[in-house]
Amino acid sequence: METIISTLQQLNPIWVYLTIFAIAYVENIFPPSPSDLLIVAGGYLVGIEHIGFIETLIIATIGSTTGFMTMYKIGDWFGLSIIEKKKIKFLPIESVHKVEDWFRRYGYWLIVVNRFLSGTRAVVGFFAGMAEVKFVPTALLCFVSALIWNGILIYAGTLVGANWESIGIYLSTYSQIVTSLLVIGIVTITILWFKRKGKKSD
Repeated sequence: METIISTLQQLNPIWVYLTIFAIAYVENIFPPSPSDLLIVAGGYLVGIEHIGFIETLIIATIGSTTGFMTMYKIGDWFGLSIIEKKKIKFLPIESVHKVEDWFRRYGYWLIVVNRFLSGTRAVVGFFAGMAEVKFVPTALLCFVSALIWNGILIYAGTLVGANWESIGIYLSTYSQIVTSLLVIGIVTITILWFKRKGKKSD
């Protein structure tokens, strides 16, 4: 990571912006990528005035939004086909249709908070497309969500300066807490759903 940032410091700002765009985009396709930490590192470069805050924020946000909407279109075009052909074997088709129903009811709220749910962004985009929530509102809400989240990360990077890597500990802890809460929530909802289903069949 230090080598990457050191290299970026030597590059023309246009290449730095393109790198930030690529990082923000790819993270929505391959969630394990450390994009949040690299966006914080971009904040460090903003702090030393190698690149501009507004430019970095806008480019990172466009990258995040286009990446999310790419997954949205994949879900829209191929989602049901992928599920029905059991390409994602751990998801039974009944559960998929239930998730689709949830998205039709609450999808826009999930899209608003998706940027703050580290590790789930690609999944949210995929199911949003498969549930066929409207494209324009989805893109706008995703943009706003990404704008706020990236703004926080970049600003944090300007504050900690050369110690930007220290934020990685907090991001990791945050991700673990959010993921745990998300899993607990999903398990709870699933249990309640099966209980209701059982009562109806009695």
